[in-house]
Amino acid sequence: MRVLTNGVAIAALLVATVAAQAPPPAPAPGAGRQSGAAQGEGRQGGAPVAGAQQGGGRGGRQGGPPPTGRAGAQFDLTGTWVSVVSEDWRWRMVTPAKGDYASVPLNAEGRRVADTWDLVKDNASGEQCKPFGAGGIMRMPTRARISWADDMTLKLETDAGTQTRLYHFTPAAATSGEPSWQGLSSASWFKQAQSRGLGFGGAPPQGAGVLKVVTTRMRPGYLRWNGVPYSDAAVVTEYYNKHSDFGIDWFTVTTVVEDPKYLTQPFLTSSSFRKEPDDSKFAPTPCETTPPRSGAAVGNQNP
Repeated sequence: MRVLTNGVAIAALLVATVAAQAPPPAPAPGAGRQSGAAQGEGRQGGAPVAGAQQGGGRGGRQGGPPPTGRAGAQFDLTGTWVSVVSEDWRWRMVTPAKGDYASVPLNAEGRRVADTWDLVKDNASGEQCKPFGAGGIMRMPTRARISWADDMTLKLETDAGTQTRLYHFTPAAATSGEPSWQGLSSASWFKQAQSRGLGFGGAPPQGAGVLKVVTTRMRPGYLRWNGVPYSDAAVVTEYYNKHSDFGIDWFTVTTVVEDPKYLTQPFLTSSSFRKEPDDSKFAPTPCETTPPRSGAAVGNQNP
């Protein structure tokens, strides 16, 4: 039996609570999915929640849809950020042994693929970027540089693997194109209405909102360095939440990976990034996976 630690337990509580508070009409196409059991160990930062986009965001106008893209931004994500790896070290900072897919809800086919991972074969076939796709890149030790490519497209670049992600606020821009490592991403701002709170005495104050990103049309990739797979049928839903602690800006991205081919249920993680004063430490590197360390245990370490 897996035990949910504090961060992931809170994420699950928030998702379940908001689902219970949601109004009866059906959500718009592409609205957030409710995940199954949360996976992994303790995570830093609260998890944002799925729900329909609200009209009360910054700059919202009565009688018409609220602005979106840059004009409707509910917080500023631009700048350079560095991932802070305070948990899951053995899977994020080093390449685990083949067959170590603990806490990932793989089905039998997913385990079979993970057990046959071959780093030499990946390198020889030009598949070095499999761990750097949209399903795994935000869990890596990396810097992220975020800017607006135009008024309706937010750009996120990583120095790990020299990857570029484009978050499109125009729906049509995220529905066509060939599959790629970063796929096609549709973005929206929303603020979840809170009228009753979480049962702890009164409704909480309105926060700054959430950036929701849904990514499809990805090439098959890895959730971890060591060949833990996701398929081209996977859908990655991310919730970006900005917060400040002791005068330092952070964002936390809660990632939900759903894959009917390799996963038995959604795989949920939460990763935190700290803002840096400038991009002087942003140093792009090619896609490269270090072999598992000598003596690393081989075999499934699921509890």
